[in-house]
Amino acid sequence: MSSSRLPRVRASELVGRGWLNTGGRDVTLADLRGKVVVLDFWTFCCINCLHVLDELRELEERHRDELVIVGVHSPKFAHEADPDALAAAVERYEVHHPVLDDPELVTWGAYTARAWPTLVVVDPEGYVVAQMAGEGHASAIEAIVDELVAEHDAKGTLHRGDGPYVPPEPTSGTLRFPAKAVALPSGNLLVADAGHHSLAELAPDGETLVRRIGSGERGLADSRGDAAPDEARFSEPNGLCRVPDELRPALGYDVLVADTVNHALRGVDLATGRVRTVAGTGEQFMVGGQENVVGSTDAFDPAATYPAAAVRLSSPWDVAWSPRLGAFVVAMAGNHTLWAFDPVASDGHGSIRLLAGTMNEGLEDGPGADAWFAQPSGLAAASGPDAADALWLADAETSALRRVVPAADGTVAVSTAVGQGLFDFGHRDGAAGEALLQHPLGVASLPDGSVVVADTYNGALRRYDPAAETVTTLATGLAEPSDVLVETSDDAVHLLVVESAAHRLTRVALPADVAGQVLDGGAHRVARPATEVAPGELRLDVPFVPAPGQKLDVRWGPSTELRVSATPPELLLDGAGDGTDLDRVLVLNPDVAEGVLHVTAKAASCDVVPLGPDGEPDPDVFPACHLAQQDWGVPVRVTPDGDATLSLPLRG
Repeated sequence: MSSSRLPRVRASELVGRGWLNTGGRDVTLADLRGKVVVLDFWTFCCINCLHVLDELRELEERHRDELVIVGVHSPKFAHEADPDALAAAVERYEVHHPVLDDPELVTWGAYTARAWPTLVVVDPEGYVVAQMAGEGHASAIEAIVDELVAEHDAKGTLHRGDGPYVPPEPTSGTLRFPAKAVALPSGNLLVADAGHHSLAELAPDGETLVRRIGSGERGLADSRGDAAPDEARFSEPNGLCRVPDELRPALGYDVLVADTVNHALRGVDLATGRVRTVAGTGEQFMVGGQENVVGSTDAFDPAATYPAAAVRLSSPWDVAWSPRLGAFVVAMAGNHTLWAFDPVASDGHGSIRLLAGTMNEGLEDGPGADAWFAQPSGLAAASGPDAADALWLADAETSALRRVVPAADGTVAVSTAVGQGLFDFGHRDGAAGEALLQHPLGVASLPDGSVVVADTYNGALRRYDPAAETVTTLATGLAEPSDVLVETSDDAVHLLVVESAAHRLTRVALPADVAGQVLDGGAHRVARPATEVAPGELRLDVPFVPAPGQKLDVRWGPSTELRVSATPPELLLDGAGDGTDLDRVLVLNPDVAEGVLHVTAKAASCDVVPLGPDGEPDPDVFPACHLAQQDWGVPVRVTPDGDATLSLPLRG
């Protein structure tokens, strides 16, 4: 048995509310005997989970005869527990394997999952052989799958052939899970048609298709000619921003697109439909990786500015122009940051730099370099007399509305208007300090300086009034609104809403007083089972196992990092902060009954270089570097009978 394997433990049965992508039949572990099985514990709000879906696509296709991936959907937000919302997400993200609906977290608990995403590998005889949390494990999983296929083929315990996946009936329509929209000078509307991997230009009625830009096939390809709008390929495009009038002639494109799954920014010439990539390499930025900058062996420098085409990006979700910065601000959902893209720099080829965020996930205000975000997903320029060139930001995973204020020196300051943290959400109006949202994805500014939030998982439009510091509800009953445009005329203001899950644009009239209603749909916290721990000393252990064929990379000193904090902070009497050891003694406050431990662990490994005939490492083999990272939010309950140790395995 490989040393990278866990001791043989019988896999628990797959229990939940029902199944998707199986043609209506339930699936048991006995049905999967003879196959290598990968259980993917995910929730559709989570950008890391979406990254894993994309990482597994090629592996799934290469091993379709021997491997079955089973998605175990374990919801974080209340909306994600809705079976119709889950069915829509499975279709939206093109999940091509069976999915178990586990709203009560029964199977999640049986496999002791503590983080989204968690991956569990089960061998053809029904035993768990590996478990890992986080993303970036595709190569490690493939190595384990190859080992298991060879081992069980030799034993005669491998079954080749079709698995239980049954594709759903295809759907059609002009739009398919539209994400964002922008008004064009012609009066038409340009829509990021994410489910069709293209852009749709619609007439002012919001329904009539004028033309489509992009082939409709998932991929990353620029236009080869000047009049070939159907040659380009996108992959789940989201944000759109018109280029300022004074820059368009020099740049040669009119709209900037956040091409999310391609990890790229694309420029579109509206006259011809021509598309070209203006930032990003098409590869995902990996936090702490050594390959994030093309042509450089140095680690990414957060204080540096780079050629835009040389840096990997990570799921850009929206873009907005900042006159004060002279750059587009990019909501980089994949690594919880904001970036600044200057399209004019570098002789017109553009430059890009990290603007705000530490790449840690959470809700922390202050100077941009110290701020924490969690899947920033919507941006809009502030309006009104006190706008100060500020931007409003929908920070999805913290269910927050945040304000980003640029300074003359190119830095920004970040503050939170609405939102309480990663694990608190709901639908509650009133004073901003007590108001709650649920995974908002879009934001727009009203003429009076107030803000409209597309409160996606509440199916609502919410209004924040900065002067009164209050939140009200403008509309409800919408199907996952992901963006909103403000349309003004002489006598009225309308809101054009991108109803993503209803595959349409919808106009909503603002109330005459613009104020909206005050509603209280209740508060929620993430309902994961709490781990019972004893007061006083708690030993935290994060055992790291490199992937097969890899070893810890200690060429430049310690290759591991551990960061610990708590909500509320008073939960930890000692042990908070950063360090390089993956084990630590924490001291829990006996007077705090429950809370959440926030743990971030990183470990760098490199490929093992084979030895040459002389017994020395082969000089013609250059080891690739790999970074394993995971953020855990572990709910704990402090009780005298609780555990004195907490183990959170980290896999390479």
